[in-house]
Amino acid sequence: MKSKNQNKSYLFLAILFLIGLSVFSQTNKKPNLLFIITDQQRYDALSIAGNTVLETPNLDRLAKQGVFFKNAYTPVAVCGPTRSSILTGTTIGTNGVTTNDKTYYYKDEPVMAMKTFDEILTQNGYHCEYYGKWHVLTSHAAVYKNPNKYAKNGKYMFGPEGQSHMYQDYLDEVYPKREPQGDELLDNFTQRPYTPDPLDVNFGKSYEQVKKEDKKFSQPNFHGKSSIPQEQTITAFYAKKTIDAIERLKNKPFSITASFHFPHAPMIPSSPYYGMYPPQDMKAPISIHDDMTNSPYSNANGRKKLPEFADEEKIKYMISNYYGLIKEIDVWMGKIMDKLDETGLTDDTLIIFTSDHGEMLGAHGMREKNVFYEESSHVPLIIRMPNEIKKNTTVNGYVSNVDLFATIMDYLKVGNYKSEGESLRDLIEGKATKHGEYVVTEWDYNGPTTPNYMIVKEGWKLMVPYTEDSNVLNALYDLNKDPSEMNNLLGINPSRKDYEQKAEELRSCLLEWLQKNNSKHYNGVLKRKLI
Repeated sequence: MKSKNQNKSYLFLAILFLIGLSVFSQTNKKPNLLFIITDQQRYDALSIAGNTVLETPNLDRLAKQGVFFKNAYTPVAVCGPTRSSILTGTTIGTNGVTTNDKTYYYKDEPVMAMKTFDEILTQNGYHCEYYGKWHVLTSHAAVYKNPNKYAKNGKYMFGPEGQSHMYQDYLDEVYPKREPQGDELLDNFTQRPYTPDPLDVNFGKSYEQVKKEDKKFSQPNFHGKSSIPQEQTITAFYAKKTIDAIERLKNKPFSITASFHFPHAPMIPSSPYYGMYPPQDMKAPISIHDDMTNSPYSNANGRKKLPEFADEEKIKYMISNYYGLIKEIDVWMGKIMDKLDETGLTDDTLIIFTSDHGEMLGAHGMREKNVFYEESSHVPLIIRMPNEIKKNTTVNGYVSNVDLFATIMDYLKVGNYKSEGESLRDLIEGKATKHGEYVVTEWDYNGPTTPNYMIVKEGWKLMVPYTEDSNVLNALYDLNKDPSEMNNLLGINPSRKDYEQKAEELRSCLLEWLQKNNSKHYNGVLKRKLI
């Protein structure tokens, strides 16, 4: 029979073994990924980017704890194609997702046939969950292990408008529907009352009048104050889902995506974010009255039919609401980062924060995106991984969000996978590299009826269509002297010949990029006359 002392010794050794096993498993645990993407947040909508009105202390904190990219650009200035490029590390010429429609269906050729980074991570032992806006081909969502992926009406979270159905179920429980009162109207996105601003398409109308007219308008036409309490907004809803996921998955390698709907339209923030930045204190864009006589975008985004977005006083409401929605995201980003600290996961988690594209906010008299102007194509990008990335790092080089796939593969050490982007590690670590010399953004919605390619290098931007015979104006902007892009140095500029050498230099880099990516438009760009 064993003595009591022997039993105590065995118990002590067993405890030591379990402690050692726990420490070993923690030290050998794969690093995590937390991917945060907003919708329609432009590059300068961060205080660390130099915005002197909008305050984003939590995103600033994230940037100071890692790396801030000053010159990150969207692969395509619209939702679905960009998200497809980010997830697969491929250009639209390769993945075939040239329009938002192709994220729901395609006719003849398969699109987005390659694996996403989360599909690869799942194969490498990661538990993947995704919260918020999807807007990518539904078939790629099978890897996600969310506890619930279906709304009560049977709508799939990763199908068209799936996220809004999930959110509606939640709202029905915590903030039931009610009829608008007084000057309130009904927000079609949440099906809850809001008070419209002067920029709103139905401002000045009664709810009964709007119902009687029964006109359908798209989301960018709605602006005002939501009646939904701040703890029950769609931003709060998906931020809480993300925080809950971090807590549940803290003991296993995970990839969690939080995809926020805002600051995309309808721009209807809740209190206290509505009016937090008073409209009267906002400044209209310098380019709001640009006559666009020498611009390839003179008819873009319906600008001539939407004069309200060139109205200096009305646009201030949009800017105010836009900033309020981003401020709300910043607050929840702080809570998400605090959860990582609380669970001890901060050091071993790669955080990427970015957006799919920007927002014009009245620049050149326009709203929305879809164009190559800075407000639309230039996006925020912050990456933090304390054990791998030095604090207070800034990258000035030009990068694309198509590079994020390769960057994730690199920092999570899951192997080399084919990508048309490049890992950002060398730029982050300050190593000598050609990567970052220039960046290319694409657009191929209706063929060569607007510029199809934009290339930026050393503060110079060239925009061209991809055929030799397109009537679209070529454009060259010197962002160093003309950051508002109001002086096209090509097109009908009488002095355009003076800029031929610079334009050809940029075209040469664009052709290099097209050749690298086996683009079918190489010859069209090569043969096009620039001057």
